[in-house]
Amino acid sequence: MNLEEVKLEIEANVSGCRLEKVVNASPSEQHSLLIDPEHAVDVGLFLRDAAGLRFDYCSNVTGIDWPAKELSEKVKVKTVVDGVEKEVEEVRKTAVPGYLEVVYHLFSVEKRHGPIVLRMRTQDREAGVHLPSLTPVWRSAEFQEREIFDLFGVIFDGHPDLRRILMWDGYEDHPMRRDYVDPDDYEYEPTAHDEVLARARQHAGEMGGR
Repeated sequence: MNLEEVKLEIEANVSGCRLEKVVNASPSEQHSLLIDPEHAVDVGLFLRDAAGLRFDYCSNVTGIDWPAKELSEKVKVKTVVDGVEKEVEEVRKTAVPGYLEVVYHLFSVEKRHGPIVLRMRTQDREAGVHLPSLTPVWRSAEFQEREIFDLFGVIFDGHPDLRRILMWDGYEDHPMRRDYVDPDDYEYEPTAHDEVLARARQHAGEMGGR
């Protein structure tokens, strides 16, 4: 069963779900399905339990940070120059808001097929970072969702034990985000090493000039 067939099966059995095929243009051609968070758990349960699918194993969960960006597009428009209509080229810019993405790789041990790749996206990178946890569907997602929470800042609603797994409690940043800035002094020593101290002084000078 290919991805298109799986997509049709989901749409026929999970009422109201919104699916979009995400094409992978690389040589692997490992395309994926973008699912809406509201129906993610229902989609997961269907993929796991449907007799012909039985995707019973989640092998890998990864996070991706997509910062906001600006797209430029050249378009031709008609305008009047010195009383003469001419076609000119202008650049139009479109702002694309940022978001965080979580990717699940699913296999069927029972049926010996896969993978099926699922994606979910947050509303943004600031306040709207909530997604439903799929740990209740695939227990193997538990530690990997915790890692994504820790390093990217995605909050998984319904996760049984959502807490940091690599960074310490009370740490306020997310080191795998693309705009993450290393701290000036992350050593546990009274005096910073020369390289760290130099960076701290440089940063202090930059901040003082703002």
